[in-house]
Amino acid sequence: MRQVQLLDTVSVSYTATLPGGEIIEEVPARDPITLAIGSGRILRAVEAAMMGMSVGDSRTMHILPEDAYGAYDPQLRQDIPRQVFAGRLDPQPGMLLSLALEQDGEQRQVPATVLAADQNTVTVDYNHPLAGKTLSYTVQLHAIGN
Repeated sequence: MRQVQLLDTVSVSYTATLPGGEIIEEVPARDPITLAIGSGRILRAVEAAMMGMSVGDSRTMHILPEDAYGAYDPQLRQDIPRQVFAGRLDPQPGMLLSLALEQDGEQRQVPATVLAADQNTVTVDYNHPLAGKTLSYTVQLHAIGN
């Protein structure tokens, strides 16, 4: 039986969960996606773990933070004076903002999650929301193409 190899096009369904079982992404078996192994459309660690699978196989893999969205970096938290947002936005905890930061001498829009907000300060986190988390993927292989 043919097994998944690098550059194969595959049809898969999967469920990605956090350690507590919370589903963070799901592609149901009734509506699988098609992707090329090595394309980076899904996490490379998941693609690598699919190598050697055959049609009909299902595999659960645990992806460590360094192979997913990186380690959580507490230095990527920043306190911003609330007046920066005055008249434009009322930041509340949980909001995802796009903030302009200077990076390598250029202005870039960077996503940030609001952690806390009081009358004077808004605390934001530039880490990816899944940084520092081990993710579990249960993948089912439906087809292998060329």
